[in-house]
Amino acid sequence: MDKCELVIIGGGPAGLSAGIYAARAAIKTVLLERGIPGGLVIRAQHIENYPGFENGISGSELMAQMEKQARRFGLEIRFAGVKEIQPAGDEIILETDHGRISTRAIIVATGVEPNLLGVKGESEFTGRGVSYCATCGGAFFRGKRVAVVGGGDAAIEEAIFLTKFAERVFVIHRRGELRATKIIQQRAFVNPQIEFIWHSVVDEIQGGDLVESLVLRDVRDHKTTSLAVDGVFIYIGYRPNSNLVKDLVELDEKGYIITDENMHTSRPGVFAAGDIRQKLLRQVVTAVADGAIAAVAAEKYLEEMKLS
Repeated sequence: MDKCELVIIGGGPAGLSAGIYAARAAIKTVLLERGIPGGLVIRAQHIENYPGFENGISGSELMAQMEKQARRFGLEIRFAGVKEIQPAGDEIILETDHGRISTRAIIVATGVEPNLLGVKGESEFTGRGVSYCATCGGAFFRGKRVAVVGGGDAAIEEAIFLTKFAERVFVIHRRGELRATKIIQQRAFVNPQIEFIWHSVVDEIQGGDLVESLVLRDVRDHKTTSLAVDGVFIYIGYRPNSNLVKDLVELDEKGYIITDENMHTSRPGVFAAGDIRQKLLRQVVTAVADGAIAAVAAEKYLEEMKLS
């Protein structure tokens, strides 16, 4: 069984930031990432509100720089998922895809996943016209008609991005106004390739081998119409990846981990950082701050354990 002082679960901005601080503090740390380091941020085509980048930066480039910085300080990154977490006295045992790890503290930075529409045709056409990442699949819809479901920042930013490829982009929103920030709304409203369909929800996704149309329902009178599209991109919020710790720490009613301002959870030795936390704002800048605080808090916890 491998032994270390600290395990970070998740390689998004919160996890990488925690890794940078932990590695610089000479804490024997392992970061576990089940996929590609960077988390959902690598899907962002352009980030313009992260301090220090006057002209913005792509999510993939920003995360690549964070990963390089973390490795330069000596952070060990392993590509493995965590199956189970078992407290064992003063230690915590993690069952991973590649064996067991014993540690004194963990930082949970597992982030969130996109919410599903939960309608007929969604699962059947995922990867065949249904997508949750415009940056990943937008180029496949060059000259075609696509729909974006949602009205927040992510939905409208991705709708604007899709106009680089698609001939027409329909934004389907259940309300009569957007939730996106005003500057993003303004960019969408003046884009002639974007058409808004208000007060509507998707009842069904239809097609043959690929997506061909959507059944839309007006939430005011419940009348349905058909919209011919070649693809649909879904942005209706996120759900926390907290199943791994649902029996370990206290969660709120939505499944987010409850922490104090120092990223302490309800269980000693378990910290949380980033989008997985219950908090007001989920952005790269807040995730990075969370990660730094969690690492420092974990360092103090480990020091106290050595003295006890």
